[in-house]
Amino acid sequence: MGVKGRVGVLPLEDVVVLDLSRILTGPYCTMMLADFGAEVVKIEPPAGDDTRAWGPPFIEGESAYFLSVNRNKRSIVMDFQIERDRARFRRMVRSADVVVENYRPGTLNKWGFDYPQLAAINPRIILASISGFGATGPGRDRPGYDVVAQAMSGLMSVTGDGGRPTKAGFSVADIGAGMWAAFGIMTALWARRRTGRGQWVDTSLYETLVSWQTYQAGNFFATGQVPRALGSAHPNIAPYQAVRARDGYFILACGNDGLWRTLVKVAPVPFGDEEEFMTNAQRVMHRQELISRLEEEVFAAADVKDWVERLGAAGIPVAPIQDLAETWQDPQLLSRGMLAVLNHPMAGNIKTVGIPVKLSDTPGSLREAPPLLDQHRTEILDRFGLDPDPS
Repeated sequence: MGVKGRVGVLPLEDVVVLDLSRILTGPYCTMMLADFGAEVVKIEPPAGDDTRAWGPPFIEGESAYFLSVNRNKRSIVMDFQIERDRARFRRMVRSADVVVENYRPGTLNKWGFDYPQLAAINPRIILASISGFGATGPGRDRPGYDVVAQAMSGLMSVTGDGGRPTKAGFSVADIGAGMWAAFGIMTALWARRRTGRGQWVDTSLYETLVSWQTYQAGNFFATGQVPRALGSAHPNIAPYQAVRARDGYFILACGNDGLWRTLVKVAPVPFGDEEEFMTNAQRVMHRQELISRLEEEVFAAADVKDWVERLGAAGIPVAPIQDLAETWQDPQLLSRGMLAVLNHPMAGNIKTVGIPVKLSDTPGSLREAPPLLDQHRTEILDRFGLDPDPS
């Protein structure tokens, strides 16, 4: 298993983040910042982050969902329906660098915490807002969930095999928007070095997935033809998809004509020199025939393991299609420190996903387990010079 990581000089250790977010997209953003040293104060309503109750599974009463995205943070409960806690938050803003929230647009204004109001307290503050559809426009008030963004962005129209609409197996809109927010925060922090001023970072689940259309959008803009779901296949490359061997499926990705010629030689492919398969453009146009013949005339002769070993040894991109149990036994993943263990005060030793970005001089680290609700109340009140709770 991976280790916690080297704790030394962390690149964001002088950045103070007030985290009003909950569920997935905001907490993922602030976990990214916390992993690289930001001081993240998770400010939760009296009932806590919604995901504390999302389960099963639970580990000794702690939600596995919540534990997955809230490490390296400290928790305090505040009720913004109460003026005393609103005043406390305003005091905290004075010495903070970033506020992150993922409420529906307009909610912060109700509490007196929208960007102009926060900037009046601290002109250097950066407010990062993540919503379903963005803070402006006719759709700003629509409730935004990951599956809604997947549906409206076109992602579900090109996912699956053309049958019942299918979403991606991970919450890609939530996680992607959290990553865009983290990128926006880092960009705003860099800009502040020159200007001395903070700014408002505004991103959404919907725009995140639309921005990821890339070549699918390019294909549509170029032809006017609406892309369709191709299962695991690529619209511009062939063969580049799951193919059936004798005992199951594996991924084959011939991304250029050179790889195709290697496949033809190594497999071997008896029809590889036929005119309709000589170039990638021709193979894309004859994709259905190509895959059918590869499966029937070539890959049916051996098992997945055999093909992955044989083709991989020749430098052809291939892969078994692993489930999560298989993935978390992969020696490559384990060697990169992507499986780590943190000690939680209630759940004991919990496994957690490691940090995927490795910095040579100032790496991130996994320092603290996800917090219990209100675990750091006294510490946080003292840290920001706030009056203690009445006894």
